[in-house]
Amino acid sequence: MIAFNIARATAVAAAMRTARWATLRTRTINIPGRIATTGRRLVLHLPRRWPWASGWEQLWATATSPPATLTA
Repeated sequence: MIAFNIARATAVAAAMRTARWATLRTRTINIPGRIATTGRRLVLHLPRRWPWASGWEQLWATATSPPATLTA
């Protein structure tokens, strides 16, 4: 159940709110990429012309950016 909830939260962050489980698995979990580190930064290398790169880059930016500040 925890894995499913994490996958659904990932779908929301990747702008795929209405995607089914099989779609989430193929587009966000089973990615053909690699993570590298350079100068204390994480760099995500995705294949060229990968159809779902924009959604994954949005997810990556959401996951690695600092939290949004709340204003009262």
